Amino acid sequence: MPSAMKVRRVPQRTCVGCRTTGGKRDLIRVVRTPEGHVEVDTSSKANGRGAYVCARQSCWEEALTKDRLARALRISISADVRDRLRSFGEQLEPVAAENVNV
Repeated sequence: MPSAMKVRRVPQRTCVGCRTTGGKRDLIRVVRTPEGHVEVDTSSKANGRGAYVCARQSCWEEALTKDRLARALRISISADVRDRLRSFGEQLEPVAAENVNV
């Protein structure tokens, strides 16, 4: 009798910028550490409250300008931390417009 292989479920997370759902590994995690610092969590394993943002400049801008990231992390983000996060988002590749067949 062949054994049935279990299909692993991919954890889904929601981007705080555009509110779309995607795989946990496809999004970038921002964490509020227990000490109260806000930083980008490249390992996705840092201790603290986390929020996820797509790897698109527009999502980072949306998350920062509309205070969605601060609300998700339940903290007030200072101007210097906001600038540091914005510069991280600006380093990401902008998404090209989708090809539309006319």
